[in-house]
Amino acid sequence: MALLRWTKRHLVVIAGLLTLGYLLLPNIVVTVFSFNEPKGRFNYEWQTFSTDAWTDPCGVAGLCGSLSISLQLAAWATLGATVLGTMIAFALVRYRFRARGAVNSLIFLPMAMPEVVMAASLLTLFLNLGAQLGFWTILIAHIMFCLSFVVVAVKARVMSMDPRLEEAARDLYAGPVQTFVRVTLPIAAPGIAAGALLAFALSFDDFIITNFTAGSTVTFPMFVWGSAQRGTPVQINVIGTAMFVVAVLFVLAGMVVGGRRKRQKP
Repeated sequence: MALLRWTKRHLVVIAGLLTLGYLLLPNIVVTVFSFNEPKGRFNYEWQTFSTDAWTDPCGVAGLCGSLSISLQLAAWATLGATVLGTMIAFALVRYRFRARGAVNSLIFLPMAMPEVVMAASLLTLFLNLGAQLGFWTILIAHIMFCLSFVVVAVKARVMSMDPRLEEAARDLYAGPVQTFVRVTLPIAAPGIAAGALLAFALSFDDFIITNFTAGSTVTFPMFVWGSAQRGTPVQINVIGTAMFVVAVLFVLAGMVVGGRRKRQKP
């Protein structure tokens, strides 16, 4: 009976931990198999512990090249989507214009629409314009795809901002630029950062839209898909583990910075 009462009292915590474990299980498998030395082409069965793949992550031809392309695309797509998405979010929240309702509805279309539909539409657009498929067509497609997610993240933050803070800054003779840089931007920064991180992850991870608009350009997800047909190099698991560790470090750094700011507040 004591065990039953304890389980009921901590049911939410237990369910949360089980869900978290379920979500992290694929990452654990990827990490474990990054130290495997398979006997054949496929890295699907555990054979022998080895760190060879970690000492030579670029040992597979084309892997680091595709990774570099994906990182460049994700960085530029994040920059473009964040700048445009932030401006759109502020416009939708702070200004009233005739097509505001229609724009609000259209923003959600890329999020609700299946990726394959958007990919096929973008491919048709690029072909009709005579554009050569490659890095730049992928970048344009990624910015369009990530834009909606940035707008939603920033818009939620801007809507929760207290306009009296900006009014107080103007009452203290701060100009529009000073008010934006010193008051508005710092308050909106968490939403902008969240949108940027989400855009980076979506761009780096995207396969469907990239596959339609890539031409002969090979990104990291496309390299992984192609490698899976012939064999799965251990280096893929190494890159995946490294990206997961970097993401966790970013989250921990954000938690530390947020905790310090809370402690500094009077």
